[in-house]
Amino acid sequence: MSTTDLTRPFVTSLIEDAVTAPSMHNAQPWTFVCRTDAGVIELHGDPRRGMPREDPDHRALHLGCGAALFGLRVGAAHRGRHASVRLLPRPEDRWHFADVELHGPDDVDRDLVALHAALSRRHTSRFPFTEERIPSEVIDGLRAAALLEGCRLVVPGAWHTDAVLDFVHDSERFEAADAAVRAEIAAWMRTGAPGEGSQTEGIPSYAFGPRQYDVTAPVRDFDSSRHVPDRVSARFEKQPQIALLGTAEDSPQKWLAAGQALHRVLLRATLDGLSTSLMSQPLEWSELRSVVRDPTSTMGFVHMVIRLGYGPLGRATPRRPVSEVLTFG
Repeated sequence: MSTTDLTRPFVTSLIEDAVTAPSMHNAQPWTFVCRTDAGVIELHGDPRRGMPREDPDHRALHLGCGAALFGLRVGAAHRGRHASVRLLPRPEDRWHFADVELHGPDDVDRDLVALHAALSRRHTSRFPFTEERIPSEVIDGLRAAALLEGCRLVVPGAWHTDAVLDFVHDSERFEAADAAVRAEIAAWMRTGAPGEGSQTEGIPSYAFGPRQYDVTAPVRDFDSSRHVPDRVSARFEKQPQIALLGTAEDSPQKWLAAGQALHRVLLRATLDGLSTSLMSQPLEWSELRSVVRDPTSTMGFVHMVIRLGYGPLGRATPRRPVSEVLTFG
């Protein structure tokens, strides 16, 4: 692709697609730099948007940036371009996550083109799902989506699902006992109270979903202190359907790959008519993360627990304007 094709409107449209990605607490920990002369779009992580208590190793930050990178790839394919990605191109700069070069239409991945329609429809749903089981062929498609990004998606059996749900509840108890963690979470909540951060980031109260009558689903309650008045309660599914996304190794490069796989799986699930929500709670505690995986599985490290099912779609959460995350150099 000619460097002259990296026009501001074109690159801006790509980043608009990229920033639809999910990120921990909707912190949106990414920035992009378009090097027009070099024909490269750089992806950088923003450590100022990290979670020192919940994500001290910046694993979740990498996942969010990897998801944004995948959104950029989908946007490029939709516009007839192939995005060639080089991860961690400068080892001396730990926050320079990727370089992306765009090429002509001959190498466009048609599967990525098909996913573009889901970018604007995929939203986290913290609402009850039905008890309807997901067909095996749909699950197989989600597994294949993860494999395309070099990752694995495992649907745990009954005993393992029960164990993961127990770990989620354990993590809630850890969180309740740690004031610093609660404060970090509260900093990204948007309830309309005075002094809260920007309304273009974080999780707004309308996305909290209802409270659970009986806690059966692993949905994080971002309003445990009950700051949102008149929030309704509802019964959630008694047999949640979950999947574990992971890799054989644990490194920044694998975290970025897992972020891309995560977004690919979520977009595929959206096209398949599924609603989804993400649970990182047990992965935020070193005491629990290692035991979330199935000891009989070859998946060495779990990076996300995904709740899947049929139910209401979530509403879109705010995004920072592209002008805040994209610069031209």
